[in-house]
Amino acid sequence: MKRPSEAQRDASPQAPRPFLKWAGGKGQLLEQLWPLLPAGPFAQYFEPFVGSAALFFALRPKSATLSDVNRELIDCYRAVKGHVDDVIAALEQHRYDEVRYYEVREQQPAALALAARAARTIYLNKTGYNGLYRVNRAGRFNVPFGRYTNPGFRSPESLENLRACARALRGARVCVRDFGEVVRHAKKGDFVYFDPPYVPLSDTSDFTLYVPGGFGPEEQARLATVVDALTGAGVVVMLSNSDTPMVRELYARYRIDTVTAARSINSRASRRGKVREVVVRNY
Repeated sequence: MKRPSEAQRDASPQAPRPFLKWAGGKGQLLEQLWPLLPAGPFAQYFEPFVGSAALFFALRPKSATLSDVNRELIDCYRAVKGHVDDVIAALEQHRYDEVRYYEVREQQPAALALAARAARTIYLNKTGYNGLYRVNRAGRFNVPFGRYTNPGFRSPESLENLRACARALRGARVCVRDFGEVVRHAKKGDFVYFDPPYVPLSDTSDFTLYVPGGFGPEEQARLATVVDALTGAGVVVMLSNSDTPMVRELYARYRIDTVTAARSINSRASRRGKVREVVVRNY
């Protein structure tokens, strides 16, 4: 069996690209991740911290489970998968305007229809400050208005990409699920890619509050036990995280490679730039 070849990668205008900006998104790391992918084919693909789904959209596996505990994010994927034209129609009602932005930000997602809820998420993601997704302790999105020349959330290219993403999502199950649940569903011959909120590089550089409660050391340790359980079951696992002593200690028994990422999604300019990350593999 061979790893996915460069010839299998579709760079055509119709190839889907992530339609959301997401902290730690893997779009710019695909060239470095590609040689590290497992030999294929694999039976089913799992991505329990789906984020921007950059690796999923690049691989486009026939069978996949995409999950996260962030319900707004999952609802967005569900809507694009099943109701992309309705999402596009709802997006076309939005405009890039500061007053409008704060009106939309104050909306209660649960009070909106699924397509309108997804359009709200995409709109706020594309027009909020620096592409951040951040919530307060009450779970309310609280990113301020961003300053862009043209955020392009309803450009013809963006809308066509949404349709391409909808096509790619047809064969995927999309669900709200804790990452630990993957142990109950993944089987020998499956491939799981974990891209969790990263271990902070310092005490003041964390970005874990994408859901109330965050993702701290206890959750990182629990994730490592899940990787151990999947490894014992013969499931192929790849994981991304920051290059820190804690991560290297948690995964010392596995193969660890380093990659370099240019991080631009952060509320502070001093925390953007080139950073080293690790890719952990059990193969």
